[in-house]
Amino acid sequence: MSEQSGLTDPIGAGLQRIRHSWGWVLALGIALAITGVLCILAAFTATLVTVLVFGWLLLIGAAISLIHAFRSRTESGFFLHLMSVLLRGVTGFLLVRYPFAGAMGLTLVLALFFIVGGMFRAIGSAALQLPRWGWGALSGIISTALGIVLLVQLPASSIWFIGLAIGVDMIFDGVSLAAAGLALHRLPANGTHTGC
Repeated sequence: MSEQSGLTDPIGAGLQRIRHSWGWVLALGIALAITGVLCILAAFTATLVTVLVFGWLLLIGAAISLIHAFRSRTESGFFLHLMSVLLRGVTGFLLVRYPFAGAMGLTLVLALFFIVGGMFRAIGSAALQLPRWGWGALSGIISTALGIVLLVQLPASSIWFIGLAIGVDMIFDGVSLAAAGLALHRLPANGTHTGC
């Protein structure tokens, strides 16, 4: 019993330290949720912005890695590092130069990921049959179906899917942060922690 209270006391103390920031956490959650709704409403724009930002991040990362590669060229593996930098730089350049093709390529990769990952999850859940295995199998079937729908609708799905996926993710993250902010606000001031 004393071991459990020793584990929860640091958690309670940490929660009390951030309790006064509950408003900022709530505001960030609301802002994320609103941004997510805007991404869903303007999925085409959100998709293009995401591809462009990803491309620029790859280009900036390649430039920094290139500087590092030439500063440490005496170390072994220089040419392997240089090839990695070139691949990253070329990929970033192509995403920035051809964002529509980049969106289609990223959507294709995501569709294949959903199909393969969903099939493994569904088959694995059905084979292992752990408690509540049906939920894992259903999740795998839904992921596989989503991947197939994305593949069938290519190239049209590449225009909206990435923006939609980011919007949905932002909404869930925002709702989660807003709930955490409200939970922080409801914490008692005496530092007791009951857990969630």
